[in-house]
Amino acid sequence: MTPAPADGPATAAAPLSGLLSLRDRVAVVTGGGGGIGRAVCTRLAEAGARVVSWDLPGAASGPGVDSVPCDLADAESIHAAFARLDEQHERLDALVHCAGVTRDAVLWKMTAEDWNSVLSVNLDSAFRVLHDGIPRLRAAGGGSIVLVSSINGERGKFGQANYAASKAGLIGLARTAAREVGAFGIRVNVVSPGMIATGMTEELPSEVRRRAVGESALGRLGQPDDVARVVLFLLADASCHMTGQVLRVDGGQLIG
Repeated sequence: MTPAPADGPATAAAPLSGLLSLRDRVAVVTGGGGGIGRAVCTRLAEAGARVVSWDLPGAASGPGVDSVPCDLADAESIHAAFARLDEQHERLDALVHCAGVTRDAVLWKMTAEDWNSVLSVNLDSAFRVLHDGIPRLRAAGGGSIVLVSSINGERGKFGQANYAASKAGLIGLARTAAREVGAFGIRVNVVSPGMIATGMTEELPSEVRRRAVGESALGRLGQPDDVARVVLFLLADASCHMTGQVLRVDGGQLIG
């Protein structure tokens, strides 16, 4: 994807459908088998992208998506996934980091194993994916990266020190990367969801879900596709002059 000229976006006169098109672009989605990840894969495929999902074996990512087994906590598994990408697609235009896990406990009861496992999947893997992905985006002439954080990375959350720290780290990582790679025509942004109705949140006590709805200005939990639409916007040319930004998809949870 060639960067827009300095005097304005090359797509200024293009119709909206064209500004949201990812036709013929190759996009990697980590955690593509999760609730948000699957929705992202679906939206990107509908926009014309060749979508590759990296997730644990057996994690389905929907029709039209190339599901590649990858343990995001293992550096060698990520290297192998990139090698397969080079062999099968020969380019990379977009990266979306959706992979995430939780291991909740208050700080004084949290084990080192639970701390390390969450940071490894949520944050360390983002570093590894960007480290290996940025040279490929540069070779393609530019591209876009989206990291999926959380409003709990901005506000903190009782019992989620590891998760909140990992999601806060994604924001710092993205803003630093945006400064470092902008000159290469690569944009880096963050989507910060509130509570989204996924398999992960369905396991929470009903009172926790009700409290999240009560915090929301819109009075409902978000859906995975609410996040996926914003990810598509940030990958597409419609957002060609946005980088280093954090867009909340939280129904207004964090404005109160």
